[in-house]
Amino acid sequence: MSDNSRDEDLRAEHAVVDERLTDPGFLVNADAEQVVALLDDASSPAARSAAAVYRASARLHRHSTAGVRRQLLALDAALCGDRELSAEIVTVRVEGEPAERWGVEWATGCHTSAVYAVATAVVEGRPVAVTGGYDGTVRVWDLTTGQPAGEPLTGHTSAVYAVATAVVEGRPVAVTGGYDETVRVWDLTTGQPAGEPLTGHTDAVYAVATAVVEGRPVAVTGSLDETVRVWDLTTCQLVGEPLTGHTSAVTSVATAVVEGRPVAVTGGHDRTVRVWDLTSREQTGKSLTGHTSVVYTVATAVVDGRVLALTGSGDDFFGFGDDFHGEMRVWDLVTHEQVGEPFAGHAGTVFAVTTVMVDGRVLALTGSGNDFHGEMRVWDVIAHEQVGPELVFPGTVYALGGAPGGRLVAGFGQEFAALTSLCSGRV
Repeated sequence: MSDNSRDEDLRAEHAVVDERLTDPGFLVNADAEQVVALLDDASSPAARSAAAVYRASARLHRHSTAGVRRQLLALDAALCGDRELSAEIVTVRVEGEPAERWGVEWATGCHTSAVYAVATAVVEGRPVAVTGGYDGTVRVWDLTTGQPAGEPLTGHTSAVYAVATAVVEGRPVAVTGGYDETVRVWDLTTGQPAGEPLTGHTDAVYAVATAVVEGRPVAVTGSLDETVRVWDLTTCQLVGEPLTGHTSAVTSVATAVVEGRPVAVTGGHDRTVRVWDLTSREQTGKSLTGHTSVVYTVATAVVDGRVLALTGSGDDFFGFGDDFHGEMRVWDLVTHEQVGEPFAGHAGTVFAVTTVMVDGRVLALTGSGNDFHGEMRVWDVIAHEQVGPELVFPGTVYALGGAPGGRLVAGFGQEFAALTSLCSGRV
């Protein structure tokens, strides 16, 4: 055989490989070993890009179902900057599986270590997400373009564990808490600190939420020092004495309005959930007990006229233990009673809880993770059932938040993604 013939045969073989690797249906549905065997032979730019996407989370999807592979490949394509491929992968049909519910608008490896916190806001008419990470930075993202909105906000000297947003005197701000024991306020329009750091906690600040009390915006923070503190965001001063009662680290905070009065709901390492009247600055009712491990996350929502708290927990921070199962519990904030049985199913610590409104019903979203992967589950709180299959991530899901325009934002591992529902009626 002549050299020319061999070259032609080789080009033909590469063309076949490239054609297969640039077919989203093949990537999703073909036997993983068959696909892996072709990756090194990719030659065209599009095929090499698809090969890189396939390799990114192969440790997870190589032995998973095609439905899970579709999720992970769509996310990895977005992380690699190929939104077109991501969109094509989402629409691939998988036998025996429903159409994918979520698409990935964009995703980015934004921090150099784990993303622990996400909050959203509107700045000069544009929806943004604010993220905090173990790398000590706070970053702001334009949710429409997926691009950074300015430079990282720096000042924390170690991990940022918590982020919340508020409007202070007409300007959007972010409030962050970190391992350096400080609470910091950032003007999201200028990207600059709004005043000096708020100091008073004597250990790491794990949780931040915002509220309005007697017409003034406040931040409520929880700390490893076992206290809950309230800060006036207009004056950047501590309001009164710390709220005490937890017997160990306070790891989660959310706020709500119950019977016309603003309250904070806190959870911690002591396995309890507590409700605080922010006007009288006293705990209201009994502590809510039932969790058998650390309460890492709290969210609040109004469902069918009832003000509820949703709390997530797990065995321990690293997800060790043969009998480990993460769970979410729901509490009525008027009666201080648990509503129904725990929502179980996660195979890792539940680190994040948020709620979204879809077709007139409130759905709860929970994020979790263990040593191997992360996942998000969607729950109908009233029907007390999971809605659709879980969404799998290549890293622990530490943070979830709803955003304007029907978006969901998720922080997982070292990445951050903006997800959007393809069809709200199917969620």
